[in-house]
Amino acid sequence: MAERQIALLRGINVGRAKRVSMADLRALFETLGYTDVATLLQSGNVVFSGRVGASTPSRIEKAMVETLGVTSRITVLSASELGQAIKENPLTRVAHSPSRHMIAILKDPADRKRLAPMSKEDWSPEVFALGNRVAYFWCPDGILESRIAKAIDRSLGDRVTTRNWTTLNKLGELAAKR
Repeated sequence: MAERQIALLRGINVGRAKRVSMADLRALFETLGYTDVATLLQSGNVVFSGRVGASTPSRIEKAMVETLGVTSRITVLSASELGQAIKENPLTRVAHSPSRHMIAILKDPADRKRLAPMSKEDWSPEVFALGNRVAYFWCPDGILESRIAKAIDRSLGDRVTTRNWTTLNKLGELAAKR
């Protein structure tokens, strides 16, 4: 059976303008031919099985506009990529609150080089580290005040989406279920 995939929707359920029913989102993925579709709460995260290629994110984005009338940038990663990001997290000893421990998932792994210079900066009291397809950061004063979050957004814009440590782990658990 094909490896489970995770679709991360950027900006869904933030404010009233982009609220999407998770039932409608699941139905959309099923209409596109994906199976074993599950969503995580009202979070804009979808776990699914099916064939995935380079055009998958744009295919889902187009279907969302046509079917749900909502635009969102989609990042798709495999369950093994998610598992690697969780396993290799270098900040687990530093980040004491999972809601302020953030992981920025890159739409394109090649964008990692755009964030590499951030590894040389002192972000105190925040902490920054790069993984293969993710950037980890600890923002003790919250994401709204985070200098790292603002720098990542300036560098990558909608080519990155961020989830907190709790959500990432819940997605990992959901992806592992069959």
